[in-house]
Amino acid sequence: MQTTEKITVNQFGIILFSFVASTIILTLPGLMAMYAKQDAWISVFPSTLTGLLSIWVMILLSKRYPGLTIIQYSQKILGKWLGTCLGLYYIYFWYMSISIMTIQHTFFIKALLLPRSPAIIGSLTLLILCGLAVYMGIEVIGRCTEFLTPMKLIFLIPLLILTIGSVDSEQLKPIIGDGILPVLQGAILPGGAFMNQLFILGWLLPYLNQPQKAFKVSLFALLAIFIFVFIVVISAIMILGSLTGQLNYSYLSVMQYIGIEGSFERLEAIAVMIWVLGSFSKVSVSLFILCISISQLFRIQNYRDLVAPITLLSLIGSAWVFKNGAELQTYLTLIYPSAGLVTQSLIPLLLLMIDTIKGKMNRSLH
Repeated sequence: MQTTEKITVNQFGIILFSFVASTIILTLPGLMAMYAKQDAWISVFPSTLTGLLSIWVMILLSKRYPGLTIIQYSQKILGKWLGTCLGLYYIYFWYMSISIMTIQHTFFIKALLLPRSPAIIGSLTLLILCGLAVYMGIEVIGRCTEFLTPMKLIFLIPLLILTIGSVDSEQLKPIIGDGILPVLQGAILPGGAFMNQLFILGWLLPYLNQPQKAFKVSLFALLAIFIFVFIVVISAIMILGSLTGQLNYSYLSVMQYIGIEGSFERLEAIAVMIWVLGSFSKVSVSLFILCISISQLFRIQNYRDLVAPITLLSLIGSAWVFKNGAELQTYLTLIYPSAGLVTQSLIPLLLLMIDTIKGKMNRSLH
């Protein structure tokens, strides 16, 4: 059975950090600056609230239903039919997420490194690697993430230090020049789409070997994500200024700019490495979650039987979901923040509220 697999507290924390932080580094500063302009760094503060909410909701639910994932306890809370419908919705959500992450990875690699290679090849190589990791189990995904995340940071930290020489704090002025509304608009995207991705706790908590430490580790992971995003966004604005909101991969432009200023050749190769390792971590965790969701909903004994067909279906999904980078960008800026807020924050919160009301009613009846 699946629950014999366990991950350590360190692996758990690093998976949470890597899942949220890994692929947003290059795209998020530009997306936030579209709305908040030079105040995008302030938007990072309110955006973390959805992350806190996700941690609180998921850990409370896991304490009430120890050893169960959200797919299993939603049937206990909502009843068999509604719980099954929610399970099907989450299967659809994770399938779409994997397809979108895969094609986003492929568009990025095509734009920067391999413009002539067919998109399907980029998607296929990533998905085969992720499928193998999922087949080996959550322990292997945990070990891979534990090894790869520090490696990404070893390359990234010197880059962040190099940016110090090129920053211009004047680019941050006027602070809150247009009032608080653009700051809140800038917080909607990371708050609705990324910080609350910590709701993956709903699937990963049964695999943690010390569940009593879950809350503390999750808070540490959120703090690390906050610091990371804050540094990336503020350094992008101080170097690129008003250009930040006009660039799809604004932090990539920061790296290229440092390369020109400091006569370093091809610093974007580091960006590609960080992106590829981040995509591997994110897609393999998502694929694992999708496989266990389907196996639990349809009572399939071993989720490993599903890995190969689902990986193949994800490849088809990635080829079908968006025609070009412009469609992907529109989805990320306009659709995903609200869809993410409903799926990752509101549905778990509703589950908690319904469970609490049912608990109170049962106690008043006895």
